[in-house]
Amino acid sequence: MSEKKYVIAIDQSTQGTKAMVFDPAGKMILRRDLPHRQIINEKGWVSHDPSEIYENTIKVVGMAVKDSGILPSDIAGVGISNQRETSMIWERSTGKPLGLAVVWQCSRAEAICRRVGKEGLAGPVYEKTGLKLSPYFPAAKWAWLVENTPGAKALVKEHGLCYGTVDTWLIWCLTKGASYKTDYSNASRTQLFNIFDLCWDEEICRGFNIAPKDLPQVCDSDSFFGSTDFEGLFDHPVPIHGVLGDSHGALFGQGCLNPGMIKTTYGTGSSIMMNIGEKPMLSSHGVVTSLAWGLHGKVNYVLEGNINYTGAVISWLKDDVGLICDPGETERWCREAVKDDELYFVPAFTGLGAPYWVSRATGALLGITRTTGKGEIVRACIECIAYQITDVIRAMSQDCGIGVKELRADGGPTKNSYLMQFQSDLLDGTVLVPECEALSGTGAAYAAGLGLGIYDEKVFEALERKAYRPTMAQDVREKKYGGWKAAVGRILT
Repeated sequence: MSEKKYVIAIDQSTQGTKAMVFDPAGKMILRRDLPHRQIINEKGWVSHDPSEIYENTIKVVGMAVKDSGILPSDIAGVGISNQRETSMIWERSTGKPLGLAVVWQCSRAEAICRRVGKEGLAGPVYEKTGLKLSPYFPAAKWAWLVENTPGAKALVKEHGLCYGTVDTWLIWCLTKGASYKTDYSNASRTQLFNIFDLCWDEEICRGFNIAPKDLPQVCDSDSFFGSTDFEGLFDHPVPIHGVLGDSHGALFGQGCLNPGMIKTTYGTGSSIMMNIGEKPMLSSHGVVTSLAWGLHGKVNYVLEGNINYTGAVISWLKDDVGLICDPGETERWCREAVKDDELYFVPAFTGLGAPYWVSRATGALLGITRTTGKGEIVRACIECIAYQITDVIRAMSQDCGIGVKELRADGGPTKNSYLMQFQSDLLDGTVLVPECEALSGTGAAYAAGLGLGIYDEKVFEALERKAYRPTMAQDVREKKYGGWKAAVGRILT
C-alpha cells in the first residue's frame, strides 16, 4: 500500500456536494461542502440545475485539495457517490443539459406510471427490476422529460439524447463526454434494468419509449469510469475508479460485504439495506430488491426498505409543534420521561412506507393518560424511529430467513444514545455507530481505492465504532413491540 496515495470522494447529495480526502489508510482527513438550489415551483415540483451541480463539484474538489495541503500528484483517483433517482437528459453532441433535473422526491411523472400500468407492465416491472412501478424512479422521470422538454423528441429519433442519473452526468462532464457510464447500483434503481439478466430490459424500456442503446453502459462499481483533470485543477488526469449510489455507498462503507449484514442510514427518512449475497430474491414482506454493487465481475443483491419519516419526526417536534428548540434536547427529554408508559406515536404524515405501504394512513398519538406530558411525547416520537426500523428489519429477516444480530447505523440521529440503545434493545442485537458520518462518500472512496489497488479489505477497519448492546428483558421487549404493532393496526383499520 503506497504511503503517498490519497483518494478523493465526491458525494453528490440532495442538499449539496461534498468533497472528501482519504489518506492511504482509508481515513478521511478533510471534507468540504457546497449547497445547491432546491428549485420548487408552484406545483410542488422539485428540480436541480445539472450545470450548478457540476460547477459545485469542481469547486469543492478545489477547496478540498487546497485546504488539505495534498499535492495533486499524490492523488491516486476519485470515487463518486450520488443521490440515486434524480434524473436528467442532455444532448449527446454538445453535452448541454436539456433543462433541469427531476429530483427523486418529485412525483410529476405519476400519470406516466398510470399509463404504463394500464398497458400491463406493472407486473413485469416488479418481476424484472425488483421495484414497484412508481414515479419515484428514473424510468418515468426520463419519459416525462422527453415528453415535456422542447427538442427532446427530435433528439430521441436521432439517438442524440443522453439519459443519466447524477453519477452518469458527473462522469460525462468530468471526462469531457468521453465516458457515458453508470454502475450496477445506480442502474438497478432506474426501473429499466433487469437485475436478473443484468442488462437494460427491452420490454420495459419500450414501455417508457426509451431505446436501450441510448442508455449508459453499466459497469462494475470499482471499474474504470474514465479520467479527469477537474477542468485543469490538476496538471495530469486522474482515474475515476469507484461509483455507487448513496445508500449502496453507505452499505459498502460500513463494511457490509457478506449476506445478512445490514445497515440503516438515519436521515430525514431512513434507508435500511441488507446484503443478501449473489442470488436475488423478490420480497413478499413489503421491501424491494436491488443490486448492492458489482465488484470484480460479480454482483451482490440487497433487500431495501425506505421509511419516509424518521429524522423528519424530530424536525416536526422542533419546527411545527415547538416542543423542542434543538434536536440535541431529545435525549434529555427521553430520559426524564415516565418510564415504561404505553404512549406510541405513529408518524404517518403522508401514509406509511415499508413494510406497510398504506398511503391513506394518517398519523396518531395513542395511549395518552393523565401523566402524559412533554417528555413522554418527545420520547414516543424518538422511539417511533426505532420501531419503524425494527419493522423493516423483521420483514427482511422473514424474506431471507436470516436473523439480524448486528446493525450498522449512520446519520445524524445516531448521536442520540437513548435512540441507539433503544434500537439495540428492540432488535435484541448490537448496534454499531461509526464516528465518521459521511458513509456514502466513504464507500465510494473505498471502492475507488480497492479498484486502484491502493487499499485492501483491511481498510474497513479504519472506521472506529461505538457499540450499543441490548439490556432489555425479553418480556419487556415483546410487550413494547406488541404495543407498537397494535398502535399501527389502529390506524390501518
